[in-house]
Amino acid sequence: MLPIVGSLVVIASVLGGFVLSHGQIMALWQPYELLVIGGAAFGGFLIANPMKVVKAVFSSVISVLKGPHYKKQSYLEILGLMYELLSTARKSGMMSLEGHIEDPAASTIFSKYPSIAKDHHLLEFITDCLRMIVSGNMSPHELEPLLDLELETHHHEAEAPAHALTRVSDSLPGFGIVAAVLGIVITMGAIGGDIAAVGEHVAAALVGTFLGILLAYGFVGPLAIAVETVAKADSKAYECVKMALVANLHGYNPNIAVEFARKSLTIDMRPSFSEFEAHLKGAK
Repeated sequence: MLPIVGSLVVIASVLGGFVLSHGQIMALWQPYELLVIGGAAFGGFLIANPMKVVKAVFSSVISVLKGPHYKKQSYLEILGLMYELLSTARKSGMMSLEGHIEDPAASTIFSKYPSIAKDHHLLEFITDCLRMIVSGNMSPHELEPLLDLELETHHHEAEAPAHALTRVSDSLPGFGIVAAVLGIVITMGAIGGDIAAVGEHVAAALVGTFLGILLAYGFVGPLAIAVETVAKADSKAYECVKMALVANLHGYNPNIAVEFARKSLTIDMRPSFSEFEAHLKGAK
């Protein structure tokens, strides 16, 4: 909702100020300038990015409107799942988790958390990490750098759409100048004719520069920041899992290991201790 409100504020402020300054609003309607700027920017975007990133950009824009994928309830379920997995390992040994991680669909633990079971990327991250612990007998000092490397790879992929949009934003003022130069070329051809027509061509050229700058700093640039913010917020789910596993390997019991994970969350998404306790009681 906020991105839509912000966009409306930008439009209202720019157009409102122009009209209140006795400007003719239809003078800003230059569809061919938009075609030059928008088409060139989109073409450059396609040249610069693989299809995977192109698709991710469009899905990321939708995610900005919806907000972060993981809400407080999601983190309650992640913490609850990690608590059950670690408690099972503490009572019956790490090998008791082998059946659960090899076939999560048939697991009595994962079946309690259907939203996580449907989240392919997070589920794969959890099972892969547990598989390394179960089969590799890894120490905390060996596992933590490996998890950090995987998280870094995940962050890089998740933020690729934001970086792609940032590059488009950086290019828009330049394409606005391209549109303005083309407008000046047309103006040069109209010199000697109707002076009003020459004035219209000059105005259209200046609008090209205006549109390039407005699109860059009023819309695409802020959208890139919003996409990056959502990606960083969603990455907390993976960091939460990592903290629980590393704390458990350091010898902390499941309650304390999960508390490490809970403390890693941002204040707005972090369930309180009582909320988590109530969730655990309800899950039993």
